[in-house]
Amino acid sequence: MNLNELNPMQRKAAERLEGPVLILAGAGSGKTRTLTYRVANLLEHGVPAWRILALTFTNKAAREMRERIERLAGADAGDAWIGTFHSVCCRILRRDIEKIGYERNFTIYDEDDQQRVIKGLLKEMDIDEKALPPRSVSAAISDAKNRLMSPDEWLKSAGGDYRNQKVHDVMLGYEKRLRAANALDFDDLLMKALQLFLDHPPVLEYYQQRFQYVHVDEYQDTNYAQYQFVRLLTRESRNLCVVGDDDQSIYGWRGADTRNILDFEKDYPDAYVIKLEQNYRSTANILDAANQIIAHNAGRKEKELWTEDGEGEKISLYSAGDEREEAAWIAGRIGQMRRQGMQYGQMAILYRMHALSRVLEETLMRAGIPYRVYGGTRFYDRREIRDILAYLRLIENPADDISLGRIINVPKRAIGDSTVDALQQFARRNDMSLYAAVAAPPDTLGSRARKSVESFAAMMAQLLIMKEMLPLSQFVQKVIDDAGLIAQYEKDLNNNEENQTRIENIREFMSAVTEFEQKSEDKTLFAFLENVALVTELDNQENTPNFVTMMTLHSAKGLEYDAVFMSGMEEGIFPSARSLQEENRLEEERRLCYVGVTRARKQLSMSFARRRMLFNQTQFNAPSCFIREIPKRLVREEWGGSAPQAAGGWGSYGGTGMRAQPRPQYGFGDTVPQRSTGKAAVRNPLEIPGVQRGFVASQARNINIQLFKAGDHVMHRKFGKGTVRQVTGSGDNARISIVFPVFGEKVFALSIAPIIKVEE
Repeated sequence: MNLNELNPMQRKAAERLEGPVLILAGAGSGKTRTLTYRVANLLEHGVPAWRILALTFTNKAAREMRERIERLAGADAGDAWIGTFHSVCCRILRRDIEKIGYERNFTIYDEDDQQRVIKGLLKEMDIDEKALPPRSVSAAISDAKNRLMSPDEWLKSAGGDYRNQKVHDVMLGYEKRLRAANALDFDDLLMKALQLFLDHPPVLEYYQQRFQYVHVDEYQDTNYAQYQFVRLLTRESRNLCVVGDDDQSIYGWRGADTRNILDFEKDYPDAYVIKLEQNYRSTANILDAANQIIAHNAGRKEKELWTEDGEGEKISLYSAGDEREEAAWIAGRIGQMRRQGMQYGQMAILYRMHALSRVLEETLMRAGIPYRVYGGTRFYDRREIRDILAYLRLIENPADDISLGRIINVPKRAIGDSTVDALQQFARRNDMSLYAAVAAPPDTLGSRARKSVESFAAMMAQLLIMKEMLPLSQFVQKVIDDAGLIAQYEKDLNNNEENQTRIENIREFMSAVTEFEQKSEDKTLFAFLENVALVTELDNQENTPNFVTMMTLHSAKGLEYDAVFMSGMEEGIFPSARSLQEENRLEEERRLCYVGVTRARKQLSMSFARRRMLFNQTQFNAPSCFIREIPKRLVREEWGGSAPQAAGGWGSYGGTGMRAQPRPQYGFGDTVPQRSTGKAAVRNPLEIPGVQRGFVASQARNINIQLFKAGDHVMHRKFGKGTVRQVTGSGDNARISIVFPVFGEKVFALSIAPIIKVEE
């Protein structure tokens, strides 16, 4: 290992080994590199790897860190604990959870499982889901656990009105239901680990002695429970190194508390603070824009990104007439970049909310541009995969009523809802698990239903035995075969392509099992299920060079692309309407914009639409306030042909206090904006260089059809720029055929086509 490979500030961080250390690492400043060199330096100074703990937020980040450390320090680094908060807590609980009343083969419930439990409780309590949506209940449960509150404490904090009282009652039932199923949800992994530490001091002392050096990546994203977990572990050693960037704290809506990083020096007055400001990702113009935007936030630690690389291209700002014109411009730019040699996989379209993706998707599809929407259905969330996992989870933990309820009639085996309800009621009356009721069903069941239940119970009993006798991959294959999970889809392949896809997904699942078996030291079913449960959405992003990536700005954190398009840059969308009323929310929205800008390496484009159809309503939005926070010197403005107003930004609104001034709506052949002064003017298009007069319908008979010929470039009111392929006929029968990059070839009656001729 050679510390000379680091820049001066990175090296200071890697060499400071004792006491509390705060590394303020700006976007693209090499924080992972710095952290890995610091861990390697600890190993070089004789610290045993097993005394080192590094906490991340994704398994992907943990794998990358481990691989880098092993390259620097060798195989001995493998004894260090490097993982996500949840995986580390799961590992701790797997060893000692029996001390707080759970069994070690606990199931980890994901969001879908949570919803099933909550919906069941709402039904039992006769509460209408419309009055109390299950997702709002699960959000309240998560909020309470992240703040380390019991249901009673949460109710006191939230206020004891009727609605909150009902949420509280569901919370109590939810905890009781999970305890009976020997199950934990994701938030429980941290909360129960803290409970274990506090209820059993010897366990806490063991881990305090073991982990003498604790590192936390993305510290600005920690919530209160994670903050307390780290504080407890390092209370004795005080050797805590945290890395983060308060300017990238964008998860307040899910419990992240930026005060954890802002107040680090209050928690540790002797903390050594290092700023990493040299950026290795983006061009100077992009960094300048990012610095200018984020400087408007008051609650932040001062830092300014810089780079030794060149200025790079200016930021492209496009004003579109509507959302389709915006999408067409983005598709056109993507096509242009691809022709210039940039791979699709190095391009990304970012937006504030998923609803904005629909028109973008339709446009990319028409343009023949391959894309992938990030944040769609995860592989492990697909129905056929969840069915397999439910079988495996039930075999590992027969007390898991949620998994049993999911697959008791999958594939269909004549066990209907009424039979399941009867079994559930029988189980509750006799204080037993649903699996116990299935194994010994009540006499009240009809003969056909009883026979089906007994057959299912016999199959499961056989699988429980085989679990101990077969290697993992062989056992999982047997579960799939015995349960008929592939056979159910093979019955109807000719008329159902979706069934073929489901079969392929199941086979891909077997590939995942085999790969796990080959690479993991612990080859048990429990270890495999734990691995699947701890996979996060960010770990599922595919690094494919063949697709343009589309995602929300929240999902883009931690990623980077050569070209980034930030669409929907409009007041009320980004920043969101709600944030405009609260300064704290507006500052988080600005941090989100900063994250989006700093994803771009070489080219950054921003776009907004003057008129947008969203949620079945037409909106007329002003350009985002974040646009006017970027100096004019960094921007290249472009305008859309059918925009009700031409390009926004500084030409019409000023570089500092953007003041909306009305621009006349221009059509085709009547008015166009005058770009030299940045102001709109009504002029004869023949006077504008590069633009020739088109025509309006009332003048059509007087127009010489020779005005247009093959190869001419034209602008259409709706479809944007295109190239004339041919002109046929004459008079009222004249037809013009135009090829548009996004919408393909269109044929129009020349007498009424809303087009103008332009020169490239």
